[in-house]
Amino acid sequence: MVPLRILTWHTHGAYLYYLTQTPHEFYVLSKPGRPPGYGGRGGHIQWGGNVHDLPVEEVRHQALDCILFQDDHQYFHDQYKYLSAAQRRLPRVYIEHDPPRDHPTDLRHPVDDPDTLLVHVTPFNQLMWDSGRTPNCVIEHGVIPPPRPLYSGALGKGIVVINQLASRGRRLGADIYRIARQEVDLDLIGMESEQVSGLGEVRHHDLSAFIAQYRYFFNPIRYTSLGLAVIEAMMVGMPIVGLATTEMATAIEHGVSGYIDTDLAKLVPRMKDLTQNRELARTLGLAARQRALERFHIRRFVADWDRTLKSAAGRRTA
Repeated sequence: MVPLRILTWHTHGAYLYYLTQTPHEFYVLSKPGRPPGYGGRGGHIQWGGNVHDLPVEEVRHQALDCILFQDDHQYFHDQYKYLSAAQRRLPRVYIEHDPPRDHPTDLRHPVDDPDTLLVHVTPFNQLMWDSGRTPNCVIEHGVIPPPRPLYSGALGKGIVVINQLASRGRRLGADIYRIARQEVDLDLIGMESEQVSGLGEVRHHDLSAFIAQYRYFFNPIRYTSLGLAVIEAMMVGMPIVGLATTEMATAIEHGVSGYIDTDLAKLVPRMKDLTQNRELARTLGLAARQRALERFHIRRFVADWDRTLKSAAGRRTA
């Protein structure tokens, strides 16, 4: 089948990288200086040949088959500013990366359109959003696994991977991280992590090997979608410690692939156990990798997206 020509935005770099493993052509909007959301092929991610930089002033002249939105501004503003009337009639898919913010259960999703497919990235997202009349489905995350477990756990401390933790506050667990650091040894990496004594950003290509040297992965996030960094750590073969909220409650099996709880006071002793017992950490990490291979393998993710995109494009064409 001829690959689809898909227009999208650079909203979450790692997610876009895995999404573009799907066998279609992706045209990613860019602006001069590559501001947030308009990075095109920019950044340090190793993009494939099917990812094309598309300046916003040229989008009207690009032949396309499908529009793939990833946030509200793109859907409510950009499509009317940059797309032609004909392009706005193309099949539309909206990826919902997060659970509802203003109210956890009663918030109606802003996309209210029976001709747009709403794709939630976790079952938790689908559960919490009121999707109204908009058709919706779930395509869970998928990542490329290393061919073998990279985990060594040589460093007897934990690693946290969160971007802009200082500015994103309680929702991303800035206070949880700060409290935990008083009890256990933790390093933080991610964009702007230096603002809270972190180590800075690690290139996505180098991330798996970098975190593999730590004893365990700690996820202090209260309320967001299941982070790709958690899944990447599982694929490495790391044990996961985190809050038993959102999709984390189903991704991690307590006592099998790591430890989850809603009480930080119960997690701190577990982190200390992992620091003192490298063999325990290795055993839990191998179970985490096996679970990730079964649920979050890139093959399943690519197959789900390939089927969904072809169905969306085919239905509108028919």
